[in-house]
This record gives sequence, structure tokens and C-alpha cells, in this order.
Amino acid sequence: MSRVSLAIIGGGLVGASLALALQSGAKARGWKIVLIEPFAPGNTYQPSYDARSSALSYGARLIYERMGVWSAIAERAEPIKDIHVSDRGRFSTARLSAREEGVPALGYVVENAWLGQCLWKGLDPEVISWRCPAEVTHMQPMETGYRLTLNDETSLDCDLAVLADGGRSGLREQLGINVRKRPYDQSALIANITPSQPHDGMAFERFTDEGPMALLPLPDNRCALVWTRLGMDAKRLADVDERSFLRELQSVFGYRLGTLKQVGARHLYPLTLVEADEQVRPHLAVLGNAAHSLHPIAGQGFNLSLRDAQALADVLLASDKTPGDLATLLSYQQHQMPDQQLTIGFSDQVTRLFGSDQTLVSLGRNLGLLGLDLMPPAKRWFARQAMGLGTRADS
Repeated sequence: MSRVSLAIIGGGLVGASLALALQSGAKARGWKIVLIEPFAPGNTYQPSYDARSSALSYGARLIYERMGVWSAIAERAEPIKDIHVSDRGRFSTARLSAREEGVPALGYVVENAWLGQCLWKGLDPEVISWRCPAEVTHMQPMETGYRLTLNDETSLDCDLAVLADGGRSGLREQLGINVRKRPYDQSALIANITPSQPHDGMAFERFTDEGPMALLPLPDNRCALVWTRLGMDAKRLADVDERSFLRELQSVFGYRLGTLKQVGARHLYPLTLVEADEQVRPHLAVLGNAAHSLHPIAGQGFNLSLRDAQALADVLLASDKTPGDLATLLSYQQHQMPDQQLTIGFSDQVTRLFGSDQTLVSLGRNLGLLGLDLMPPAKRWFARQAMGLGTRADS
């Protein structure tokens, strides 16, 4: 029976980021870490027009700089120089500027495939090993850790098991960890768009009575679209022909980027705010979408998970206990709770405020946007939230 210090169940972006955050300190302590992942990462990056992307906050850049992988990520990271926030059919707008905030960019948009390659290539095989393709089918709590049973019928013992296997984690359910769900009755339509005019690093957040949309800058003058609509309407938009889709999108977004010329593959994701009631137990931590899954419109979900991963690594490495010590894990949870509560609340309230078509709510958000542009302190707070710098965890 083999044993490791940490088993990270899920080798995606969150799991790989945690491994990177740990590896230098883990090597000094003689810890062994295993990443267990069902889908093998490729050895080469293949550009694709339809590639899924993530919006990284400026705070995420600072974290990846600490890990030593930002220079590689930055090769294909499109900077967000400005954010234009508007409410369709109303007079108010707000604009956030990297120059005003004194940073090189408010955030960056990176294709997930490229980000994954950079993270995986940064891992030290002397400290981090892979079990891939492999899945954990059963987790048995023990006095000194967990015994993991894999789908190849082998077993592995660990001091600390980290669940980072996504929002539909079957293992979370198997362990009896309850989740609270608040459906938004909406779906996010995700696609890449090519406009006729240069985006010049501008990201657009546009709110309409039918739901919010975001258009984020990508390399090669593409834009990543996140368009939130009611479920049946989102399905209709996913199924219409390309010409009809672009015409409807143009009518909602307008001509700030000229004519919208091309749309790639369209994907639908039903939206629900999900929060796990427990994020730590003795010898167990829950990270990423398994811990909390947010509405994508404010772009906060992955960035919060990345801050969680860095905070967990910092707390583990600062302790003289074994990685699964409950007091250590509770210290991590206490440290991150203010960040999580503020970020989840911010994302949820923005979604509810800007997703409503009620007259008084619409008027309130209209005045709110106007006030945001006229009041520097409020604007700076909003900007720091967008950059992932709004809490003590990132200051």
C-alpha cells in the first residue's frame, strides 16, 4: 500500500494550481503529492477558434507570478485594459481603466487549454506525480488520513485528500457533504466572436432585461461571449443558424465593435449558485467548484478558487503539523471565509440586480452605474473587486 502526503483529486486548473503553490515547500519538507485526474493533459497546445477561456483577475496574475508560471501564461494572455459597463436602453454607463488603477491590466483572458499546459509543465515530477487517466471511486476516512480506491482497483493512502473534482462531485455526495443550491433559472451561452473592429483590450459587461452579457477580449481579435438568458430562450439561441444568432446578438450588444462577423461553436451551461456546507474535515479539504460554483457574469468563480488554493497552500506550509491536521485546515477556512462571503455575495447580488426587469430595480441599477462613474471611492472599490484585490487575502 503506497502512501503520499497529499492526494489532489482532480488535476484541472484548480488542482494543478494547488500543486504548483505547494511544490517548493513540499520538496523542502519531503512531502509527496499525487494528482489524480481522469483526462490526460496533452503534451502540446493546439490553438482553436472555439477554445474555452477563463478571465483571470490582476490578483490571479500576482499569484501565478509567485508560482513562477506567469511569464509562460502571459505569452497568450490578452490583457483587459478597460471594462465598459452599460445597461441596455438606459443612459448610464461606467468605465474602469487599468491606467486609473495604476496596474498594467485589470485582468487577462486566457484559453483554458493554454493555461492548463503552462500549469502542468510547471510541475516538478520529483514532488508531484500523476495518476492519469484515473478516478477515485471510494474514499474511506481513517484515523491518519484517507484510503482512496481507484478505478483500476488499486488503493492509495494519504494524510490529506483535496477534493477538486468539479461542481458535480460524486465523491462530495458520497462523503455526505451537503450543498446549498440557488438556481438562477438561466443558462449561460458561451461562444467566441470575431468583430470587424479591434477590441483594443476592452471588456464589455452589458445588462439587459433578458439577462446580462459579457464580451471579453481574446488574442487574434476574437472575443469570448458569455450571454445569460432564460433556459428556453438560451436553448433557442444555441440552435438558430449563425446569421440569425449574430443578428440578434448585434441588436442587443450594439456596434461598439463594429459588425459581429463570425461566431464559433455555442455551448450552454445551466446556472446555479452552489455552496458546500463543509469545506474541511479532518484530513479533507474541498476546493474549486466542488466548494462553490458562481454565476460567470462577474468573472469571479475561478479567481476565488485560485485564491483559496494559494491560501490553503500557505496555511499548510506554515504549519508544523501533518497536512491533514484539523486545526490547520480550520485555520485555512477561517482565513478564507471573509473573501468567500464577500466574493460570493458580490457575484450573486450583481447577478440579481442586473438580471431583473422590474422598473424600480432597473432604475436603481441605472442610478447605481451613474453613481459608480461619478464617485471615485465607489468606483475604486468596484475595480478592486473585479481585480480580485478586494479583501485582506489579496492585499
